[in-house]
This record gives sequence, structure tokens and C-alpha cells, in this order.
Amino acid sequence: MSTLSRPDATLYFEVRGDGPLVALVGAPMGADAFAPLADVLAAEHTVLTADPRGVHRSVLADPDTDSTPELRADDLAALVRHVGAGPAAVLGSSGGAVTGLALAQRHPDLVRTVIAHEPPLDELLPDRTSLRTRTDAMCAAYLAGDVVGAWTEFFAIADLGMPPETIAAWFGGERDPQQVADERFWFAHELRPSVRFVPDAQALRRSRIVPGIGQTSAGQLCDRATRALAALLDVEPVLFPGDHTGFVEDPAAFATALKPHLIQGVSPTP
Repeated sequence: MSTLSRPDATLYFEVRGDGPLVALVGAPMGADAFAPLADVLAAEHTVLTADPRGVHRSVLADPDTDSTPELRADDLAALVRHVGAGPAAVLGSSGGAVTGLALAQRHPDLVRTVIAHEPPLDELLPDRTSLRTRTDAMCAAYLAGDVVGAWTEFFAIADLGMPPETIAAWFGGERDPQQVADERFWFAHELRPSVRFVPDAQALRRSRIVPGIGQTSAGQLCDRATRALAALLDVEPVLFPGDHTGFVEDPAAFATALKPHLIQGVSPTP
């Protein structure tokens, strides 16, 4: 457990194990969510986890700064260089998958493989205009104080079918102050830059990109977006156990499915 100073942030990160470097990357998920998977992978790999900028223990000099995929990619590049065991295989989940794609575009020398697990790439979808409008309204509702309403719309946009009583129970009562602070930063500064990232297919073909989808995520927004990414890159998506957070629900099964993709080398397309 340590920190790395950046010009505009202090990044919290953890390193486990020994062997080829694997970075487990989330946004807004931080290091704690990946700890069980990291523990499994550390038997054969050096595993890097971190809190993304502005979240939990990674503190921004200006807390009103947006967290873009490009800034997070530069942070991850700095961490990989600092750890000194790169290039890395990167498992990015959700917004962290967008970070991994941005890393491959901006720092291809630091990447062996990016497993992009369910990136919410709204701009690749035919209903992108509606998604932009709904996302703006959702973020505005949250920042105006309608927390339950904003989360209700989030689950609707994501096609997750969450019961209203569950949403109210999760987000309507007393909650951990750190969780609330991280959530507010996400709605204010991280969510929209992540979902509006447009991958550069030509740049991504310099690295090995594995679009990953949860086996039980069929029909959800991130399933559609990941399949659109696979089509853009002319590769086949890979199915992983569970849903959008399958690596949390069953880290051992997820690690078993993940390991073959970590040991394969880069197969760039000119």
C-alpha cells in the first residue's frame, strides 16, 4: 500500500505478488473491490490495483476537476512505470475498461493486453443521442439532490431492471460519508467523460484488445457497447463468468477465465 504524487493528484495504489504485471482497473471502483481477485492472481503475477483519481484515497489537488479517461490513463501509465514491472496486462472493468482503452491509445509501449470488461461506450451505440440526453438529466437530478431518482434512471439506462424498493433501500437512507463523496464525484466529474469516450480503432490495433462480457449481461447497455467495440476492432468478444461485476461475485471462477488472456502476447494489427 503506497501513494504516488502526480502534478494534480496523489494516487493510492497496492501491489501484490510476483511475476508478469497485471493491472486491475476500475472507475469508479477502487482497489478494495479488486482485492479478492488480486489475491488469487498474485500467486502467479505482480498485481497492481489503485483508487482512481478523485475516489476514496486518491486525492485531487482540485476536487472539482473532471476525471477523463485520458487523465486516468496517464495516471495508470505513471503507476506502471513506478512499479517497474511492465508492460502490463490490464483488466479494466466498466469505466476502468475505458481507462484501459485510453492507456492502449496513449501509451501502447506499456500494454501487453487490455481486457476491456463491459466498457460503457455510449457513443458507439445507435441510440447515443438519447443516451446523452438521459445521462445529462440523470446527473443534474443527482447534483440537485434527487439521489434515488438519479439511481433509478441509471439502472434504467443500463438496462439492469433493478426493483424500485431495492434502489430506495440502497440509496435512500443513512450511508457511509466516503461512499457518498465518491458517488457525488462520479456523477459530477467522472461518469459523462467515461461514457462519451470514442475509441480510436486504428490506435487500438497496435495492442491486443479483448472485449469482455459477463455471461449473464445479455441485453444490457454494456453488453451492447462491448459488442460494438468488438465489431469496431473486428474481433470476437469473450464471455466471462457472472455479470457486470462477476469478478467480485466469484473471483476464483473469474480468474480461471481471465488467466489465458493474461499470458498471451501482443498480436498487433498494422
